[in-house]
Amino acid sequence: MAPHPTSSPTPTLLHPRDLNRATLARQLLLRRASGFAPGEAVARLVGLQGQNVKPPYFALWSRLEGFRPEALSALIEARELVRIVTMRSTLHLHTADDALTLRPLVQAARDRELKQFRAQLAGVDLDRLGTAVRAMVEERPYTMGELREALSREWPGATPAALAVAARCRLPLVQVTPRGLWGRSGQVALTTVEQWLGRAPGPVPAPDATVLRYLGAFGPASVKDMQTWAGLTRLGEVFERLRPELVTFRDENGAELFDLPDAPRPAPDTPAPPRFLPEFDNLLLSHADRGRVVPPAHRGRAWKGNQAFRTLLVDGFLAGVWRIDEGEGAKAGKDRKGGKAGGGTTSGAGGAAVLTVEPFGPLTPGVRDQIVAEGERLLVEMAGATSYDIRFGNVTS
Repeated sequence: MAPHPTSSPTPTLLHPRDLNRATLARQLLLRRASGFAPGEAVARLVGLQGQNVKPPYFALWSRLEGFRPEALSALIEARELVRIVTMRSTLHLHTADDALTLRPLVQAARDRELKQFRAQLAGVDLDRLGTAVRAMVEERPYTMGELREALSREWPGATPAALAVAARCRLPLVQVTPRGLWGRSGQVALTTVEQWLGRAPGPVPAPDATVLRYLGAFGPASVKDMQTWAGLTRLGEVFERLRPELVTFRDENGAELFDLPDAPRPAPDTPAPPRFLPEFDNLLLSHADRGRVVPPAHRGRAWKGNQAFRTLLVDGFLAGVWRIDEGEGAKAGKDRKGGKAGGGTTSGAGGAAVLTVEPFGPLTPGVRDQIVAEGERLLVEMAGATSYDIRFGNVTS
């Protein structure tokens, strides 16, 4: 495990840069951690958001020294890591143990979610639906289309999409492989976590341990921050119960922040190198107040409609978006940087790749060079590029 940055005396008032550096240290984004296995990192970060296949891979590449996508893929294939809906009703990659405990913890939120679909589920007995879905998906994995079709035959008056949501909310469904594996494709197909892992979830756990883990990965944080991350309510009493074990601060808006006494809180001038993060990275989604990572001027710029962009951090804060084009999309002329990728083992099929970076503001020459260096590493190690360009242009149009 990489040592934490040296902590400095922490003032009662924590400014955005104080919170930024504390959170980046816990997220392994101040410097890549060495000696961390991918599964250990997934556990430390309490899961990785993964609506799409690639984000967990890019998330760990930016955090772990020597990361190779195949190592993460192997853990998913071995069922040591699973893709399951947990926090905020979104798909996460979790360790098997966390899938079996966090899903019961947030089940009440999934039950509340179903109330939004009450009109579309008129006449549907949700207990009977859950029993029917379990019987189907435990016999063999079902795609979402197959589930909608089968459930619509049973409840023709309900909205097919709402029936599928009900199945996902009522049961702990996991996406089975090859979905989620690096360099492979497959439809979303679902079975229960019990069937996939060969063991059942335990009873609903007390949230105390999860609060402590959340602070270890995202703190210092307020009660509202934790509730935003988990999609849960009424956690104030849990924080009060844990107060004797915690330290407290205030942010610039007067909100009370809780933290683990020995957690790293580096000085606000601690260097934070540029980092390329995937779409939906939990760093940007796990606080009610995102000002510790997202400057006010850039709020909403990582999204366009329903599309989320991959994000660039500069000096620890959101500063741009990026994309990679491979194959046919990468054959246009060269711009800022071009050449042959240096040796080493690559993780893709090889070939040409173009990284386009759209900064939200001007960059100093030194920062621009750092972004190019990090981008070259990204293209070689994650795109498997044998030739590449790095361009500063428009991503979001």
